[in-house]
Amino acid sequence: MIPSRDGPDSTALLTDHYELTMLEAALASGLADRRAVFEVFSRRLPAGRRYGVLAGVARMVEAVEAFRFGEEELEALGRSGVVGQGALERLASYRFGGSIDTYAEGELYFPASPVVTIESTFAEAVVLETVVLSILNHDSAVAAAAARMVCAARGRNLIEMGSRRTHEEAAVAAARAAYLAGFSATSNLEAGRRWGVPTMGTASHAFVLAHGSEREAFEAQVEAQGPGTTLLVDTYDVAQGIATAIDVAGPELGAIRIDSGDLASAARSARAQLDSLGARDTRIVVSGDLDEYGIEELAPEPIDAYGVGTKVVAGSGAPSASFVYKLVAIADPASGEMRPVAKLSAGKANRGGRKVAWRRLDAAGQATGEVAAVDPPPGWPGLPGPSRPLQVRVMEAGRPLGMPTLEESRRHLKAALAELPPVARMIVAGPPALEVTLAPVEELEQMLEATR
Repeated sequence: MIPSRDGPDSTALLTDHYELTMLEAALASGLADRRAVFEVFSRRLPAGRRYGVLAGVARMVEAVEAFRFGEEELEALGRSGVVGQGALERLASYRFGGSIDTYAEGELYFPASPVVTIESTFAEAVVLETVVLSILNHDSAVAAAAARMVCAARGRNLIEMGSRRTHEEAAVAAARAAYLAGFSATSNLEAGRRWGVPTMGTASHAFVLAHGSEREAFEAQVEAQGPGTTLLVDTYDVAQGIATAIDVAGPELGAIRIDSGDLASAARSARAQLDSLGARDTRIVVSGDLDEYGIEELAPEPIDAYGVGTKVVAGSGAPSASFVYKLVAIADPASGEMRPVAKLSAGKANRGGRKVAWRRLDAAGQATGEVAAVDPPPGWPGLPGPSRPLQVRVMEAGRPLGMPTLEESRRHLKAALAELPPVARMIVAGPPALEVTLAPVEELEQMLEATR
């Protein structure tokens, strides 16, 4: 009987078949226990994007900690014959015991940025590929889209309301990523419970349609929630809906929401009508398949908040950050010394070796580039001149270290975006805002000396 492990719900089978067959073959060849370094990076950003946003780090750490093969997982693998008895016995005692360094959650990244570095034995690290990538690719795609929407909103509130447009667990993760990027609230209650994201919501068109009249629906909502609620006024006719809303709730009505039609024209007309009825403080919320481009177009209009659904949970057309998980160093079987390895195939080549990354800044604190030293020697003091290190350790000897709060990650992203040149934050297509330079320390020092 293979022993089982107690603990949290296992994430061990959130993985691909080939990761376990590689483990089995590595056990046979002697590779399994050699030290290895894996790296997560993206070869390119989605078309037209100027930057990416790293999100999902805290979820990734939780998933790695819970990556255990209990009795149920082992029995399923045994029945299916994915691996043999020797590999099953090794998996029964699996526990990640290595280290993980990452860019801070909420940090910006660019093509070739080494956003995650995992060092452990080959056997421990190789099986984490799928669970690590599935979390980071999803959450970072949502966060990057949401950050662009926040920039387009120009200080106006954004509410994430895309739960019905994705998988139920993806909805919770998307709500967290959107909040990290600067959204003010979500409609998803599980995200509120699990992550402390503020929640918001009032009523749908079904509520209005279920009553005998729009007035009856508004009266019921105001009686239950008070005049500070938000009334959905576009079920029948927007102008009549606004008139009825103010007649029922009075000029103290908190907000109206418009979910259809020409939102720009509707918002202008609504503002004029509300003001004429004395409801000058009643806010206008609009929703309806908005993305960053739609929000940008609505910037001149008298809109106070946006509700965003499909386009944020789907990463606004880029549902994956395109991260890959690659081996960059492996211990020599004779000496034990780490040697760099790299893929050389056309269009998918990468730079081998462990990397230490820094964001270069000018005297005013504006980002001018990103530099990653390849295999820096022990004691290397770091990048000279104005700069900041990008990597932090989140796991040591398999144990999670102190993680920033979600609020701290929100502030980190806001500060990182402020470092970019203003043009890079505009909602227009363009090349990556910063170039990433990968080189050994000697080359970096020569390059930096030449630019002084």
